[in-house]
Parts: sequence; C-alpha cells; structure tokens
Amino acid sequence: MSDVKKTRIFLADDHAILREGLRYILETIDEYKVVGESGDGYNALNKIKELIPDIAVVDISMPRMSGIELAEQLRDQVPNVKILILSRHDDEEYVNKLLQIGVKGYVLKDHAGENLLWAIRSVLRGEVYLSPSISQKLIDSYIQTGSSSDSQTNEISPSILSPREREIIVYIANGMSNKEISSLLFISDKTVKAHRANIMQKLRLHKAAELVQYALKFGMIKPD
Repeated sequence: MSDVKKTRIFLADDHAILREGLRYILETIDEYKVVGESGDGYNALNKIKELIPDIAVVDISMPRMSGIELAEQLRDQVPNVKILILSRHDDEEYVNKLLQIGVKGYVLKDHAGENLLWAIRSVLRGEVYLSPSISQKLIDSYIQTGSSSDSQTNEISPSILSPREREIIVYIANGMSNKEISSLLFISDKTVKAHRANIMQKLRLHKAAELVQYALKFGMIKPD
C-alpha cells in the first residue's frame, strides 16, 4: 500500500554491481525503499547526514573513508541511523571494534542472500544480528581466551547482578547506546553509565564486545 511508511535504507559499498543486486533484492520487499547509495565512505557520510535513512548497510573496505570510520562518524553525528555491516571480513578484531562502536548487525557477504533480510528485520527491532559463523567465532574465542586469562570471570553468574542491571546488560549487548537505554527506561544518561560501570566491575569485563560474549554465553541474548 502506498500510504504505508516504508523503511528507508542507504547502501554504501564500492562495488556498483553488488549495490545494484542489493537494491533489487530490497525493493522486492514492499516495506523497504532504498533512498540512496554511494561507492565511497566520505560521500556516504554526507549523503546519510542529508537523507537520514532508517538503516545504513555499510561495507568495511571503501575508498576515502573505511566502513569502520564511517560507523564512528555516524554514531557521533546521526546516532538514530542504525548501522548494518555487510563485509567479506570475518576477523574478530573488526567485529569487536564495530560492536564497541555500536553497530547493530554484521553480515558476511558470502551469506548475504540468506541472512541480509533477517539481519535488517532484527536490527530494526533494536536487536543485534551477527552471521551465525561470526557468533560462533566470538563464543569459541571467549571460551578459549576466557578460561586461560580469567577463569573466575567465566564462572560469574548473572545472579550477581540486580534486576535492573540484568535488564541493562541485555540492552547493551543488543547494541543500544546509553542515550537509547535512558530514553527507553526513563532514567538519565548518568544513571545508565553508573549501571554500566557496575556491571563491568561485577563481571570483571573491560570491553563492550566481552559483554556481548558474556550475554551470549549465559543465554541472555540470541546469537541470531
């Protein structure tokens, strides 16, 4: 129906053929509309700031500004635009960095056909979506490194957290910013930051990516 508000999507990838294919796939879905696209990160930033789409599908490897730099700029300048990474890279360093920035989804290009639409729906619901192979890598890495570096951390139960802290850890692990959480829970940014600090201290965690892995390990969020 023409009067139904469509989800506005922006595509940032330096491969024109891939963008064309993505546009075709997305626009077969009635509720989606591709409002713009770009082949380089710098131009994408300016266009996204102008268009303010609901979600930006971003590649990591782009000229003039990488997808990681673009994600950082978007978080600072247009935080309401959700970011979904579509990349060939499955390196944990990339994934951890982007999760820390606040990226909502990470899909491997090899699996784009089967996972992209699921990822977009998840991200629009405020959830984090990771390609299944990426989720498994993070879980395996956490088990391997966690057991050798700090075995006590692996055994700390979520029961140590207050009900509010358990609620907030789920929101953080799902990629929500302090501002988004404060708005959702009707509390101040300062209160969210205090809860976040307490959570990290109690669980002996230091990075947002570690918190995501903890939430996955204890079934507080779903891998997909």
